[in-house]
Amino acid sequence: MVIPLPHILAIPFPAQGHVIPMMELCQCLVSQGCKVTFVNTDYNHKRIINAMSSPAHIEDQIHMVSIPDGMDPWEDRNDIGKLLETIKRVMRAELEELIKNINDSEDDNITCVLADETLGWALEVAEKMNIKRAVLWTSAAAVLTLSFSIPKLIDDGIINTKGVLLKNQMIQQAPMMPFTKPENLVWASIGDATTQRIVFETMSRNNQTVKLADWILCNSAIDLEPAAFALAPEIQPIGPMLATTRLGISSGSFWAEDLTCLEWLDQQPKSSVIYIAFGSFTVFDKTQFHELALGLEISNKPFLWVVREDIGNGLNHAYPDGFLDRTESRGKVVNWAPQQKVLGHPSIACFLSHCGWNSTLEGVSNGVPFLCWPYFADQFVNESYICDVWNVGERFERDEESGIIKQGEIKKKVEQVLGDDKLKNNALSLKELAMNNAMQGGQSHIVFNNFIDWLKA
Repeated sequence: MVIPLPHILAIPFPAQGHVIPMMELCQCLVSQGCKVTFVNTDYNHKRIINAMSSPAHIEDQIHMVSIPDGMDPWEDRNDIGKLLETIKRVMRAELEELIKNINDSEDDNITCVLADETLGWALEVAEKMNIKRAVLWTSAAAVLTLSFSIPKLIDDGIINTKGVLLKNQMIQQAPMMPFTKPENLVWASIGDATTQRIVFETMSRNNQTVKLADWILCNSAIDLEPAAFALAPEIQPIGPMLATTRLGISSGSFWAEDLTCLEWLDQQPKSSVIYIAFGSFTVFDKTQFHELALGLEISNKPFLWVVREDIGNGLNHAYPDGFLDRTESRGKVVNWAPQQKVLGHPSIACFLSHCGWNSTLEGVSNGVPFLCWPYFADQFVNESYICDVWNVGERFERDEESGIIKQGEIKKKVEQVLGDDKLKNNALSLKELAMNNAMQGGQSHIVFNNFIDWLKA
């Protein structure tokens, strides 16, 4: 009797920082003999295929399909509130129809739905169809435990039942966990009041739907967050999920990667380059963008700077007059970079980062110290891990009057990090700790193998 392969339907939240770790997990599942159907939105599916230099290497392993997200092509998918409401309304029925069509037309029926934790409705679809259920949490475990603690935050009078802040007191869930300012709670640091309400309601609802999951997998490592995993033992670490450490090919990028930056890095001295990248959401006004550029210039260090076309929030992100000419001999600017390879390059000295969790793990896994510039959502928790818990980075101080991070502050912190041997040693120690978890015999490796056994049972 031939035992059919597990057939996993994977559905990430439709944002760059969620798609990449889900794709990397799915590549690992394929390497263990699983079949994977990967569901993007129509809009993101086109972006990913267009950005790939060679889509065939993924499509040979993973069946890439798409469903509508309910938004028109010209609508702003960085509007998190609108995106959450629309995909919940439209994609649920589309996902159910997709699963029915796959099961009707293929011999290998879907045996497990692997959904982003933020898509609780996908678990409800799987339960209705009597399919196994697992979720992937793509941020720090500490952020998920913060979400789980919403009822306690209400009981303690820190927020009301709508997520509105009532008290201004620091939050620490347990010793050796990050401190969080109430205004930096995930939902409280995204968009306007309407968006904050939608994100809070989504998180509260997902606290219930996640109970439908047989597995809660987390892209983290127990040695990075021991207190968080002790607080919620139902969360299982399988990280760091990095293609470069396991499979060698990172996929799922929404932008084409500029590989010329790797050749440029080859020409720079060892541990000399500041790498600056702010992920897929961060935007700057003209004043702050100019201060950052001038701060890099007066730091007088080689730099590789990723500047998305939309980093100016749809406006022209003009550089200071003469900046590109003056820094041409020691600076390189690209639209998008192969970040895992960049951070693993020996010429990189530090990472000026928005502290998204993928970027945080990629920096940690390469032993690179950080300069932290968080923008929203979970990034403030990650900054606290980097600066307060792990001691592998520094945060910037904003000007009290303008709220801007000034060029002098940038220069000062660059020099501080590059001259701090203790910080560099801490980063190298943390790298070893993190990567040991993903190696044979490490806790993340054990959890992953147990998950495979469950899928095949």
